[in-house]
Amino acid sequence: MTTFWSVWITVITLGTIFGIAAILIWCLKDKMGVEEGADMGHEYDGIRELNNPLPKWWTYLFFSTFIFSAIYLALFPGLGNYPGLLGWTSSPQQVKSVGEMEASIKNAQQNKQLDQYAKELDDAEKFYGQSFKKLANHADGSGYKSLPEIAADPAALRVGQNLFLQNCSQCHGSDARGQKGFPNLTDQAWLYGGEPEAILTTIKHGRVGAMPGWGETFGADGVEEVVSYVLHLSGRKVNSREAAAGKVRFAACAACHGTDGKGNPAFGAPDLTDNDWLFGDSRADVTETVQYGRQGVMPAWENILGEDKIQLVGAYVWSLSNPTPSNTSD
Repeated sequence: MTTFWSVWITVITLGTIFGIAAILIWCLKDKMGVEEGADMGHEYDGIRELNNPLPKWWTYLFFSTFIFSAIYLALFPGLGNYPGLLGWTSSPQQVKSVGEMEASIKNAQQNKQLDQYAKELDDAEKFYGQSFKKLANHADGSGYKSLPEIAADPAALRVGQNLFLQNCSQCHGSDARGQKGFPNLTDQAWLYGGEPEAILTTIKHGRVGAMPGWGETFGADGVEEVVSYVLHLSGRKVNSREAAAGKVRFAACAACHGTDGKGNPAFGAPDLTDNDWLFGDSRADVTETVQYGRQGVMPAWENILGEDKIQLVGAYVWSLSNPTPSNTSD
């Protein structure tokens, strides 16, 4: 917060408190010059006005709010940039990356700082940590269950779904069907492979997908030809002459997508022969992809969720495209 806004907030806050206190004190003084309890000569609807002071219980209660405000503002951050005597914060306010957030939380937990967010994470880990571990691991302590084994447990699957909704649904949707630029996790079209280990690797370490733009290399006509060939691969009706010319140019794309256009999970290169299009299947969408390229980033969750939670989320994601009795009973 800038100095200006810090001063602005402080002045308004303290000015309001002192202003109300001044009005209350002014109202406590008898300015009428007549005996307390005397009739003031005013009547409304049969009610006579008397020269009586404010009720003492009400006055004391009002003054107690000023005392509470002073204590609160001294202990907690409420006056601009003033941090408060307790050093309490709701969460790290100045972090600019996931790494900085992790370091800040770890530092707060180790030094017993009054960071509310770090404390809640610590409390949640103590309260739920063993439950996550029990659901993800074999009872005999031999290690983690396989994703199909975890997915076969309805309780584990529910926990995995809840973790997915909390952490993954912002991009992939609450139904995991994705949206433009974010993969649908309920079908069989996996950019990096849908095997259990591949799913776990994706969640743990994230993915960085980068397709270069070919507009300058191919030129406008060349881009149109490649687009026609790519659409042809998925069974679309296109100009045959353009598709034939595009097939020749596609040799530059085959390094990632393969000569048959079926993609390569090692690179995250999509299969161009099906009808699953991450960034849209219209000719305009495909043209934009070929001309300008695409950049896709999924963050790594290893240090955010921890291994136990990743196993549970992974089992839920695996189950979405591999129905089991535990996720089809509904």
